Amino acid sequence: MNEEYDVIVLGTGLTECILSGIMSVNGKKVLHMDRNPYYGGESASITPLEDLYKRFKIPGAPPASMGRGRDWNVDLIPKFLMANGQLVKMLLYTEVTRYLDFKVTEGSFVYKGGKIYKVPSTEAEALASSLMGLFEKRRFRKFLVYVANFDENDARTFEGIDPKKTAMREVYKKFDLGQDVIDFTGHALALYRTDDYLDQPCCETINRIKLYSESLARYGKSPYLYPLYGLGELPQGFARLSAIYGGTYMLNKPIEEIIVQDGKVIGVKSEGEVARCKQLICDPSYVKDRVEKVGQVIRVICILSHPIKNTNDANSCQIIIPQNQVNRKSDIYVCMISSAHNVAAQGKYIAIVSTTVETKEPEKEIRPALELLEPIEQKFVSISDLLVPKDLGTESQIFISRTYDATTHFETTCDDIKDIYKRMTGSEFDFEEMKRKKNDIYGED
Repeated sequence: MNEEYDVIVLGTGLTECILSGIMSVNGKKVLHMDRNPYYGGESASITPLEDLYKRFKIPGAPPASMGRGRDWNVDLIPKFLMANGQLVKMLLYTEVTRYLDFKVTEGSFVYKGGKIYKVPSTEAEALASSLMGLFEKRRFRKFLVYVANFDENDARTFEGIDPKKTAMREVYKKFDLGQDVIDFTGHALALYRTDDYLDQPCCETINRIKLYSESLARYGKSPYLYPLYGLGELPQGFARLSAIYGGTYMLNKPIEEIIVQDGKVIGVKSEGEVARCKQLICDPSYVKDRVEKVGQVIRVICILSHPIKNTNDANSCQIIIPQNQVNRKSDIYVCMISSAHNVAAQGKYIAIVSTTVETKEPEKEIRPALELLEPIEQKFVSISDLLVPKDLGTESQIFISRTYDATTHFETTCDDIKDIYKRMTGSEFDFEEMKRKKNDIYGED
């Protein structure tokens, strides 16, 4: 370990593993360490089930009705992958897909007036949906056609809207869309967590709806994918990529000190040895004095013996509860997966509820979501601080990832990865660069 590295990475969360993989592909010498004996950090999948009970300090062993403990892989952080999103691009470009199998999530649903409805996202579905009346459907269809044709580089597609200036609120007005439609468009299609976007330029929202539609078009049932055996497979896939390119991995390594000289990182001390480096990437748990808290997320893992009501017995789905349906500022999300994804015992379902904490009683805040899941066999509640770096790391060369937020997909995580990459290298992140060089020695065919 007493060596010089270009980059040392601490923590094996998804953000860290992807950056470690990219840096290795780019020819950097990388040392990757984690104080835990398992991969994934905050974004791990816990197996066997007994370990989940221990982690949440639930007394006793799981009841026999839960099946074999080894059949469980429970994500601590619930997220899906957008089929056409940035993470899938990263997986395809780096060919990490060869280590993983994915399934399409069976449906996306939205909550309205105490009930859940399938999110209409194609013209045919929109016309058949009971979320809207007849005239509303026609207007919504016109809006979807406008979005599909919109190209921010072609003014002929703007129809009098300035994508950099016109607020999204005005675009909704132009198409005469009612409040309910605005709710599910902004929250279930554009996937905003709050309503702040209404007064911002419409270009980003339109592009978000396009991403949703294009992701949906790839597989038809929903725009979301989920890896068999849980999200913990993702960091491991990128860790393998890094290893193929000469990256060194060490789990179960206590980190004693990050050594800084004249304000700049020069190495990391572990078990009495020092590994030297030019740059350091880590998650907030390794540098508590260099991050600040900007909020909290509550997540509740629920084990069920039944699919969620009114979802057509889907074996996986997402439910979005828009904030103003339940008098909140931010949306509540439910991600549900099951034994079909090799993450639970036969006939069992895992539903994970998450949202940004707004009050002193976070468990009360998520009650509308828990009511949709009843009866619940076992709950595991966690409240995590949202931590962000206090500075950009350009002086210290210590680059810190942000805590995983309450969104149900990986787009914000990928934004963070691209941002750290830019701060580390000075150049924009380019997906093309991640393509494996053709004359590389592949680990296998």
